[in-house]
Amino acid sequence: MAQPEYLRIAADLRRRIATGEFGPGDQIPTLPELCREYGDVSQTTIRNALRMLTNEGLIESRARAGTRVRPRPAIHRMAADRYRSTPGAKSTPYTRDQGIGWSEYRLDKRFERVQADAELASLFECEVGERLLARHFVFYDNDQPTQMSTSYVRWSDVAGTPVADPIHEPWPGGTRAQLGSLGIRVTQVRESFTAGMPTEREAQVLRIGAGVPVLRYTRRHIADTGRVVEVAHPIVRRGDTTVVDFVIDVDE
Repeated sequence: MAQPEYLRIAADLRRRIATGEFGPGDQIPTLPELCREYGDVSQTTIRNALRMLTNEGLIESRARAGTRVRPRPAIHRMAADRYRSTPGAKSTPYTRDQGIGWSEYRLDKRFERVQADAELASLFECEVGERLLARHFVFYDNDQPTQMSTSYVRWSDVAGTPVADPIHEPWPGGTRAQLGSLGIRVTQVRESFTAGMPTEREAQVLRIGAGVPVLRYTRRHIADTGRVVEVAHPIVRRGDTTVVDFVIDVDE
């Protein structure tokens, strides 16, 4: 079966972007120009091809500015040791992942009290209905949103403490430092990863196209008593620019 014309054109434009023929910020030829260039195809065909590339996050269209190649976001590596604290350092695992300083870091936040549903109860290893504090975050690197998450802590641990007040976010040292201020010693962090296409809200918040995959993961902070003291579910990042590094020591 012959490939639809718009897919062929999208593939060729994608190749031209990948090879640098159209670099970041360059303007894509106009609709009439592309119609002629690709053999007098219809503008509808060209629009369908451009829509596909827009959804993939490769191009963007703006009023009076035409269609341009989007700047390629930097690749960020999530190191296996990112939760290890550095005493006195004004940083978090997120800023270390991004390689940015404290002044380049911004956080949108919203706190609310909730009760554990069956899924959260399973993750916390607690009873359904236990009171939790849900902390909704959007993380910015120099005003570019790159991560979103909802972090849950037990209300019995944080009620009446600075940890329950969003005014103290962002907190140097992140969640582990927060829990440490309450006398809770975290000795283990567990994470599980999945990947998929973004929801409408994820695409909107992270400012990515609907065709850009995302990495979702669940994190649990475990205290030295074996008790689960924090669950972040989910943490969401764009998947095409995130590399997760693992170090696995094996005994020969």
